[in-house]
Amino acid sequence: MQIGLIGCGNMARALARGWGRPVLCADPIADRAQALAAESGGEALESNAEVARRADLAVLCHKPAQLREVAAEVGPHATAVASILAVTPLPILREAYPGKAVYRFMPSLPVEVRQGALVQASDQPELGGVRPGGGTGDRGLDEAVHELFAELGTLVVLDDSLMDVAMGLMSCGPAYVALVAEAQVDAGVRRGIPATQGARLVVQTLAGTAELLRRRDHDMVSVRREVTSPGGVTARGLDALERAGLRSAFSDALDAVVGYPTR
Repeated sequence: MQIGLIGCGNMARALARGWGRPVLCADPIADRAQALAAESGGEALESNAEVARRADLAVLCHKPAQLREVAAEVGPHATAVASILAVTPLPILREAYPGKAVYRFMPSLPVEVRQGALVQASDQPELGGVRPGGGTGDRGLDEAVHELFAELGTLVVLDDSLMDVAMGLMSCGPAYVALVAEAQVDAGVRRGIPATQGARLVVQTLAGTAELLRRRDHDMVSVRREVTSPGGVTARGLDALERAGLRSAFSDALDAVVGYPTR
């Protein structure tokens, strides 16, 4: 499947690196498109329309506010369209691309190393969570697009109405995890551990714990309890985090992303 990227920003680059294959691409900043084409072994084209003409799947990586403008260029030529645009639900995408096979995904930055969390939007759960794009009923295309994004990490299908909530959990998540790691390293520096060594310890702890949780079927409570002896140092550390409002801080962050009032 020939992939065409409409827009060559950070997430487009992460997708291209994760797929590890030549891509067609276009961007208002020509140098950015040329750099991505050179890195992927693909080709930078002069227009979004040309990308759509030559690609089997046009992946929308532009800003959400540009939806109508880009659709006017891409729509007449695209065979299938996959959007990674935030706050742009399936009905709006289908309206912008009538009669086309339309898919909606939300990736996270670790797709670059094929360890991303990704969500695919669905509004027909009776079809196993994956709606035929644009009403075409082309099961082969549906499966091919689904598998293409599944190459990049863990792909979960959710109702389209939950995509913004998912974005707050996983698309914003790498920034949160990086902040948590930074805070842990800084705490170690305060107690005398050099930042370089502290970063290696913290990052490996995060990576190892993530793998352990996967192997334990995401049983977070049991993993936490195995590390936490009654009255021990971990129990005291957890108590400090709880008293500092760790859970409410993450809850407030999700509310801020989704746009709900926090109180």
